[in-house]
Amino acid sequence: MVDTTKNTMVYTTWGTRKAKPVQPLVAAKLISKAKRPLLVVGAEVLESDVISKAIALGKKGLQIAATGHSMQGFKDQDINAKYINIHFLAHYLGDKNWKGLDGQGSYDLVIFLSHKQYYLDQVLSGLKNFTDIKTLAIDRYYSQNADMSFGNLKPEDHLEALDELIANL
Repeated sequence: MVDTTKNTMVYTTWGTRKAKPVQPLVAAKLISKAKRPLLVVGAEVLESDVISKAIALGKKGLQIAATGHSMQGFKDQDINAKYINIHFLAHYLGDKNWKGLDGQGSYDLVIFLSHKQYYLDQVLSGLKNFTDIKTLAIDRYYSQNADMSFGNLKPEDHLEALDELIANL
């Protein structure tokens, strides 16, 4: 079992609350209990084997919002992936009347994976301060503006943590 809660050092601080460190098993339970989870995948997913983990999450039934050029990794896969700009997505998530990427209703949990940290910090800050949506960062870097986040992980530990999360869904 990978301890994903150890290193939660942040390089900049703001706000009155920060993300709770979360273990993969707890993250899996949170995702399983969500009524409408959304996995938001960034372009950095294409730079490592994380794309296979994102595809596995999609095959477990998670709807995927592919941001940046990450959509390339989901072509010809049997998963529910739709392209959207991350900043537009953050704006839409703040609208209580938005029916989601599939028109089925709003999301209650948004999971983030493989984004540039400076983009993700902006998006998570907006969601934290202006919505009631729960956020979970399962990237290899601690995201202080999420509700819950993995700590800072080595690449091999991150892949192991994602495997553990997927196995427990």
